[in-house]
This record gives sequence, C-alpha cells and structure tokens, in this order.
Amino acid sequence: METIQNELLTVEVSAMGAELQSIKDSDGREYLWQAGEKWPRRSPILFPIVCSVNNDTYRVDGKEYHLPRHGFARDTEFKLIAQGPDRVTYALHESEETLKVYPYCFNLAVTYKLEGNKVHVIWHVENTDKRDIHFQIGGHPAFLAPGCKEDEPLKGVIVFDNKEQMQNLKSYIDGSHELTEIEAETKDGMLAINDETFADDSVKFHKSQTSQAILLNPDGTPAVTLDYRCPVIAFWSPYKKQAPFICIEPWYGLGDHRGYDGEFKDKPYMNHLQPGASFMSEYTITIG
Repeated sequence: METIQNELLTVEVSAMGAELQSIKDSDGREYLWQAGEKWPRRSPILFPIVCSVNNDTYRVDGKEYHLPRHGFARDTEFKLIAQGPDRVTYALHESEETLKVYPYCFNLAVTYKLEGNKVHVIWHVENTDKRDIHFQIGGHPAFLAPGCKEDEPLKGVIVFDNKEQMQNLKSYIDGSHELTEIEAETKDGMLAINDETFADDSVKFHKSQTSQAILLNPDGTPAVTLDYRCPVIAFWSPYKKQAPFICIEPWYGLGDHRGYDGEFKDKPYMNHLQPGASFMSEYTITIG
C-alpha cells in the first residue's frame, strides 16, 4: 500500500489492481466505499474489457478466448515504478498467464496525482506487440453516498453539465444491455438516485453526452465531482442491497450487447493501437 498526500487530501493505493483504497480530506472524512459484504471492491480498473463479453467468450482472428467480467487487471498485482509525496505510478505488462486470455503484448501504467483537492487518475496503454492491439479501459470508483447509511434506502442526486434530455442504453439486471436508446430519468441535468434507479443493473450514457458528474451533499453542495472525456459514463449500485455508495464509472469501452458474436476488434467503442503507439487519458476526482 502506498500513501500520497498534500495539505487537502490523503490517498491510499494498493499494488493489487493498482486500485484506489481511500480518499480522505484534511478533516479525515472518507469519500470512497471501504469494501465489504455488499461489494468487495473500492475502485477497480477495468482492462482489457469493460463489462462482459457474451458467455465470457470473445474472438480474435476467429480464435476464441475467455475473460471474466471487467477483465484481469483488477485481480493482478501491478509493479510500483515511480512515487513521490503527491503522486504514484504502477505498471502492468503481459505475462504467460495474460497471454492465455488476451493475446497481445502491452504496457499499462496507472498514475494517481494530487493537485489541491483533485485526484488525477491517468491511464497510459502502450502497444509493445508486433501487430495492432485492441483494448478497452475504464474506472469503477465507488463513492459514499452523502447522508446514506448501510442497510438504509439509497438516495442521492447527481448533476451533469448537460441540461438537455439524455439517452440511456437499455440494460438488464443480469448486466447485459442492448444498443437501444431510452430516455434517461434526468430532469434539467439532474439524476435523482433511489432504490429503483438500478433495477436494470446500471445507467449507461454513451456518445459522450456528458463530461462532468457532481454527486451532491444533502445541502446541495458538491461532495464529489468527476470530470472525464470518455465516450461512456455509467452509474451503478447493487440493486436491493441498500449499499451506501454510488459508482461513477468513466469508460473507454462497452460490454458486448445482447447477441454480439463478432470479432473483438469490431466491438463498439473499441480502442486500437498500432505497434509502438500509445493511448493516454485521465479522469479527475474533485473533493468538495
């Protein structure tokens, strides 16, 4: 476990999955769900897939491979490669085990950097293979819902930078989805969260409809703000478990829609890298 801090924030990161473990302000208030029976994770990194491939099976050049939901990075030990008082970087590359389930050579680096009351989460994927590689990547941070307690009804409000009517992908409680769009339950750029919000597993906005989501305190002030430039943003909390957290998930990717049986590289929102090329992006968590 590594700790980085400044005068406003203290952040802990684990080498397992390069996963955020804690975000505390200068008063010691925790903002990240601390894992537990209702969900055993805190902020996993999704790589090289986001969500699921149908039947845990996908195809590369006609050959079948198998990956569990959200890929292998979240359950793999990363190597610490750089650290300082206010930043830390972990890295992962292919191994004999990863090549069995994902047939590409790669370097994945994850950096957490503090700037005032902001946590920058930076992803860098490099193609070290001799052919094009294809991948998806995403975040899954679980933020404590302000004013909520465990085993009590979930409630909250998220405010977006888009005040127009947004479209949500049709989803199902088993985690699958269609590419059919339905009107999201937003009003004037606000999404009210309650126990029924996640009756169909998650809320997914695609086509870059929004680039900012603010989770409000009960008094209407910002508790946590996420800024992102990804094509898909998703929201999730385990249905009917009365878990006191809301996941705000920036994704460069999307799971297989129902019935998809094409090639991995042809999935919607797939990222492609030629040999020697790299991908870099980030999202920012602002506290308060």
